[in-house]
Amino acid sequence: MAHVTLLDGGMGQELIRRAGVAPTPLWSTQVMLDHPELVEQLHLDFIQSGAEIITLNNYTATPERLARDASIDLFKPIHAAAIEIAQAARAKSGKSVRISGCLPPIVASYKPDLAPDFEACLASYRELVAIQTPGVDLFFCETLSTIREAKAAIMAAKESGLPVWVSFTLDDAAPQNLRSGELLRDAVKSVADIQVDAVMVNCSMPETVTLAMPLLVEAFPCVGAYANGFQSVAPLKAGGTVAGLQKRQDLTPDKYADYAMNWVKMGATIIGGCCEVGPDHIAEIHHRLCH
Repeated sequence: MAHVTLLDGGMGQELIRRAGVAPTPLWSTQVMLDHPELVEQLHLDFIQSGAEIITLNNYTATPERLARDASIDLFKPIHAAAIEIAQAARAKSGKSVRISGCLPPIVASYKPDLAPDFEACLASYRELVAIQTPGVDLFFCETLSTIREAKAAIMAAKESGLPVWVSFTLDDAAPQNLRSGELLRDAVKSVADIQVDAVMVNCSMPETVTLAMPLLVEAFPCVGAYANGFQSVAPLKAGGTVAGLQKRQDLTPDKYADYAMNWVKMGATIIGGCCEVGPDHIAEIHHRLCH
């Protein structure tokens, strides 16, 4: 078996639970502003569970989202905090984990119709890359619903000189498609043409990932997946909160690890978790990878 790189899991839902607060549009970023120690501990928990890469806790801190949901004045402080906390967790762990920057959807998750045009995306991603580059080892362009967002994010990230991985979120009713309706096959070809280092799918149901994995493996040499544990993402509105999203009760660490190990058998070499996938899930995957 080829070496499998194990990622961390989702930060947002777990931080909301640990903080015991109602979610805001800033989601995990708000928790970081109010309770930075919780973010550091969750990073550390994922590392101790076996994660080889942790991702900055800055998912909602795009210029557009901050201008809409809070204040653009938070842009620099949030990213500085996210970098400082991730690096502190790595130092405390004593392990040589990598830290990934995060280039998320510019305006909203799962809403391809709200994605700005290519040039606007590129400008915002360049701001995000510039502020994150000094503190990270690679970039994840993640949860992307459109090809134009993905290409803009990758082009901006490549300017850093760091490795760049891209991850698409898929239509759970049509796993061969991005949420935009664009074909996953076309998306992979588009990003391969600009020489991305890995192609993944994330923040889709595990069943969706399983159906999409053969296409991914056939289309690109280095692929991976990190699924979510939501019953449905339909209730989430742009600028709204995650309060309406319900956790699947059947997706135990054992069950999620079953899915993940099947993706490995199918050819995935990067595995992790997204929303509602916590340290216990990552620990179970790590256990199975080591035995």
